[in-house]
Amino acid sequence: MGETKSHGMSLDRLGLWIIVATVLGAVVGLVMGKPAHMFAPLGNLFMQLIKMVVVPLVLFSLIGGAAALGKSKSAGKIGLLTFVYYGITTAVAVALGLAMSTIFTPGAGIDMSTLESAAIHVDHMEESTQIPGFWDTVTGFVPANPFKALVDGNILQIIVFAMFMGFAATFLEDEKKEFVLKFFNYLTELFIKVMTAIMYVAPIGVFCLMADATGTFGYTVLAKIGYLIVLYIIVLAVVTYGMIGGTVALFSKCTTYVKFFKAMWKVQVFAFSTASSMATLPLNMQTARTELGVSAETTSFALPLGATINMNGNAAYYAMAATFIAQMYGMDLSMPQYIAIVITSTLGAVGQAGVPGPTLLVVAVLVSAGIPIEALPILFGVDRIFDMLRTAVNITGDAACATIVDQFREEEA
Repeated sequence: MGETKSHGMSLDRLGLWIIVATVLGAVVGLVMGKPAHMFAPLGNLFMQLIKMVVVPLVLFSLIGGAAALGKSKSAGKIGLLTFVYYGITTAVAVALGLAMSTIFTPGAGIDMSTLESAAIHVDHMEESTQIPGFWDTVTGFVPANPFKALVDGNILQIIVFAMFMGFAATFLEDEKKEFVLKFFNYLTELFIKVMTAIMYVAPIGVFCLMADATGTFGYTVLAKIGYLIVLYIIVLAVVTYGMIGGTVALFSKCTTYVKFFKAMWKVQVFAFSTASSMATLPLNMQTARTELGVSAETTSFALPLGATINMNGNAAYYAMAATFIAQMYGMDLSMPQYIAIVITSTLGAVGQAGVPGPTLLVVAVLVSAGIPIEALPILFGVDRIFDMLRTAVNITGDAACATIVDQFREEEA
């Protein structure tokens, strides 16, 4: 009891230090400008340490979680509800983002000459980001060589492989099944310990990442797309505190609306700072188990899965970016184009890795709707801001889903 409490207090202190590091990094970046890029190596080293742990953590936690859930009839129900929850919330986020950007037209009246200063070569992107067909997409989820998927860090294929292994373990004899379950749970705990050690240097890493990002884009680029950022923040606020929080209030049995967001604030801050769902995964799992009362089995299943496929913040951004650029060119989008944006944004978000980086999948959305891609570079300079915002929303949805579906495991345990 005392151990859990003290650990929770250490997490609170970590959240405060991350806030301090975030603010200091932003100030230093704005003051120094471009030279703040000198902090990039340390920030990249911090992210590299986190990425080192992510693949094995996802593999082992999902195998253990699927094996534990597979012991009861609730496994199929929890799996189905998890996918349904992620699918519905993502679709709603896309529709809301599309509606807001269509009504308030943030891209209208922008001086197209500003593109000259932001121009980069994007011609090759159109070919590299073509959306594959339905069966190509489905086939791509299944690894022909699981070890290659592990080496390449193909998270979607790793998830499919881990779920097959976990559910297959439930058909073993009781003694063997218990051994497999303990083995992968111990490995999961081991890598969580490794990640906990890395977290002690998180404030330093966050400071460096923020200083580099802020120094790179400064005020100039922000001024050009500030309206879009404000609208995006409003959309994410509605998604987070309206839709996601509403589902927790209505359907969760292990926490309440207030308790949920009180526990999640430090996770949201860390996700905002690192712009990585995968980097935030260990802290999110720990918070779900120790503060939200979610079982270890559901946590190990729903959160790693959500960190990969639950990208409602990304999907909303894809839709808003597409309409923003269309408005810059004075295009009146037709219904087929809107449908193309919705479908491509939703499916593209599923394939978006839970790590930070330029959202080149926006190109696929633009191409699907016949929108010119030449204006896209104007958003690349501030992609980090969008990335941080949407990541904080994504991980909140992951935790909310876990608190909701966990009740079905408890009912049938």
